[in-house]
Formats: sequence, C-alpha cells, structure tokens
Amino acid sequence: MRHAFHSQRRVVASPRIALLVALVGLTVCCTLAPADSGGTVRRFAAILPLQGEITDVTVQSLKRRIELARDQGARIIIFDMDTPGGLVNSSIAIADLVRSQSDIKTVAWVNPNAHSGGALVAMACDEIVMARSSRIGDSQVIMGGPSGVTAVPVELQPKAYTPVLHDFRTSARKNGYSQVLCESLVVPEREVWWLENINTGEREFVFTDEKVKRLGEGKPAPAPDSSEAQPSEWKLVEKFYDPVLEMNVPALQPVERKDQLLEMSPSEAIAFGFSKGVVSDEDDLRAKYDFDNVVRLAPLWSESLALWLTSIYVRGFLLLVIFLSAYVEFHTPGVGLAGLVALIALAIFVGAPYVTGLANVWEIIIVFAGLLLICLELFVIPGFGVAGISGVMMILAGLIATFIPDEPGRSFPQFFPAMPTTIHGLKLAIATLVSSMTASLIGILMLSRFLPRVPVFNKLVPANPTPSQVAVEDPYRGMARVGDIGQTEGTLHPAGKARFGSVLVDVVTEGEYLQPNCTIEVIERRGNRVVVRAAKRG
Repeated sequence: MRHAFHSQRRVVASPRIALLVALVGLTVCCTLAPADSGGTVRRFAAILPLQGEITDVTVQSLKRRIELARDQGARIIIFDMDTPGGLVNSSIAIADLVRSQSDIKTVAWVNPNAHSGGALVAMACDEIVMARSSRIGDSQVIMGGPSGVTAVPVELQPKAYTPVLHDFRTSARKNGYSQVLCESLVVPEREVWWLENINTGEREFVFTDEKVKRLGEGKPAPAPDSSEAQPSEWKLVEKFYDPVLEMNVPALQPVERKDQLLEMSPSEAIAFGFSKGVVSDEDDLRAKYDFDNVVRLAPLWSESLALWLTSIYVRGFLLLVIFLSAYVEFHTPGVGLAGLVALIALAIFVGAPYVTGLANVWEIIIVFAGLLLICLELFVIPGFGVAGISGVMMILAGLIATFIPDEPGRSFPQFFPAMPTTIHGLKLAIATLVSSMTASLIGILMLSRFLPRVPVFNKLVPANPTPSQVAVEDPYRGMARVGDIGQTEGTLHPAGKARFGSVLVDVVTEGEYLQPNCTIEVIERRGNRVVVRAAKRG
C-alpha cells in the first residue's frame, strides 16, 4: 500500500536528483545486462578436485574452496571426483555442505571413481555426470583390519548403517533418485528388480517381495475362464538404451543380487536415473553447462601436508624425534633447542590425527595431562614416584589412542577396542611405539658415545664434565668431615654452630638438643650440610 500511495504523488526533482537517478539506473542496467554481445549471460564455473581419502581435512578444505568460489562469483561448482571414500562422518558432513548450497548449482563429475563416501557426496549434488570409463557406488559401511576390509558386525549394523541410509534417502528425495537403488548401494542383502508397466511404460525398481506381488508370482494359476485370469500389468525390463554404445542392450535381472552391492557404469547410471550424461573432459563440461570461464581450486599444500603427517612412517619418525630430543634435553643444562624440538614433534604427532578426524580431543588432553604430572614430579615433588609414573603411563596411553579410530555405537572413553579395525589400530600403535623406542635407544647410545666428540655435534650434546670441573669449593678448608670431633659454640636445637679446630662450622643434629661446650662427632657430610651428634665417651 505504501508503494501505491507514493506512486500517486507528484515528484518534482532537481537536475542533480534526476542525474543521480539516471546514473543509478544506468548502473543497474549495466549490472543486469549480458556480458557479451550475443545477449547471453557469461557463466563462471569453479572446479573443485575431490580426490583421495575423505577425512575431516577434506571437509574443511571443501568449505574453504566453496566459499572462495562463491566470493569469486561462480554460478556452478563442479566436484572433480576420484575417491575411494573415507570416514563416514566426514562424508556425511560434505554431503550436508553440498546440499546447503541452494542458490548455486552443484555437479559431481565422477572422474573416474566415486565409491563409498564418494558416492554419498555425489548423490548430494544437484546433478551427476560421469567420465566415459568410470564407476560409482559400492557404499557399504566397512572396517579396515589386519586381514583387509571387513563388514560391520551384525549387532552394530543398525548404528553404523542408519546415518548413511538416511543421507542417501535425503539425496534421493531431493533429486528424484530411486530410494530402492540407494539402499542397495549400502546394504548387500537387498535384491533389486527393474519392472516396467505394460500400459504406461513407467519403470520402477523394487525389492523381491514387491516384484513377486506385482508379477503375481507364487500364486496358484487361476482357471482360464476365471475372472481372476487377468495378465499382470507389470513385466521385467528387458532392454535399455546405452548412450555410450548408442544402442539398446539387454537388462540384467535382478539388477542387484543379494550377495552384491550396487555399482554403476556410466551407461547404467544414466539408465537408472542417476547420471545426466557422459563427460570426458573440461571441454565437454563447458559445452554441457554453457559456461565461459572456469577456475580450478585445488587443496592448499597445508591441507595435503596434514594428510601426509598421519601416515604410519611419518608418525614413527616423529616418535623417534620426540624420544631423542627428550633425552638430549634432560642431559644438557637449561631448556634449549632439543626441548623445543620435542614439543613441536609432539604437537604434530597428536595434532595431525586430530585435524584429520582420527583422534579425539580427550586423547590430546591425556597426553598433555601426563606431561603436566611429569613436570610436577621434576620441579615440585621431590623424587620420582606416583606422579611421574602416572604421567608416563598417561602419555603412552594417549599416544596409542591416537592410532585407534572410533567404533560405531561406542562412546568416550574408548580404551578397550572390540572391533577388527580398532584392534588392528591398537596393534599398529604398539608396533610403532616399540619400533620407535628401540630405534631411539640405539640413537641414544650413539649420542652418548660418539657424538660428543664430533665437532659439529659437541655443542648439541656436550661431553660429561670432569670431577675437577664439578667439584664445589670447601668453605671449611678440609675440616668437619665424617668422624671429626668438635665442640658446640652454643645450644643446638637442633641447628647451630660448632668449632672444629680454628674453623667455625654450621651444623645440625638429627633432632636432639645439645648444650654449649658439648663434644660432638660428625656423622654425615653432604656438601655444606654437616650432621653431628654427641660424641661417645671413651
């Protein structure tokens, strides 16, 4: 109503206002006008490689690159996919991220493979296109173990399968995919058939029980003159058009057997309603989606580095560096370069798995709590007792825990693995720890025996001092040694002064009180500390 009211008012504009309005209108027109003389809007596409294992680093990398593509004005984001999958939670997080891009077109380019979590991410995109020789599917939740990959135990399948199936169904409803086929991507016990309605030509994927029902199988045949002798309106699909071969090919029935997981070629993905076409290279992408400019946004080197730092060989080397640096630090005065190197190596050792989603924050807390206990033992609590031993045990437990992945259905803390993949992680952690400690012991022997005499390294690990270098000057000039006899100058309660010859010495008893001019005997001498008692009368 307010706009209608103002439209009836008589506007008297000054030349400046009229000029301003004209400039604003020209700006708007230029903004909305086509970018080329042909009258079409120039489209800008961003290609985001999604390759290798999917981890939490992949999630953060894609978040950054998607925001960068949006900031640069991309109207279409294409995920160049070649991935075997990865962590379930990370794959679901990427799928949620992709589906949230409601104002920009997202395309999964399977080039050449999108398996497991990769298929889950591809289904979340607005469209899927595939390279000529490519595969998509096989998304069963599995576990890696010492004997290879294994299926999730039956008792844990509901916990492990539910989030994955829910995500596939969400994408199926969004993009019009067959939920039956999506389920057969995850659960191998699903037998799927492809049916066609004889009257309408509609094609549909169904499980075995629904196929039996629609085809009227398993029922006694009705009499020929019976009113029930009606032919079924459904039949099995016999052929489908293969766009790669450009001809009709026989359809295999069932589409997916009970002992298999659905995996689709480009032809099958198109026929089954998942893929929108075959795309071999960026020129095909440009032609299909009609964009003029394209930019490829690759992961940062730091993101690739984070994945490399979680490899077993790098982690073993970091443990070796930690042990050797700690040895050097504890055997040299002050806090120097070796201690700093040990702390940096420890931070990388526990930080890289945390960033990639293999470790939890509680594991890092345990490690640094153990360090705190050791520091308390060294600098606050005398000796080496409960605090120090507890600190060492906590550090070892935390380091080992960073090798062990989470188990479905189990909550913090996870100290006793029960599944093959986590048991394998525990064995791998112990083997790595023992190997690194053995190598570090050899390194320690070399450091202590040879390196102090090498000119390059003698500054890093100085030679052991001689007795004359560490000897403390005797303030009592050789007097007041164990067995010497002296005389108290005043009352000892229990500390005071005593005279040994011409030298006055600070002494202390073991708790007894002695009177002045009492004959005493030295029973213990530690540096400047002289312990005495009353001399025995001969």
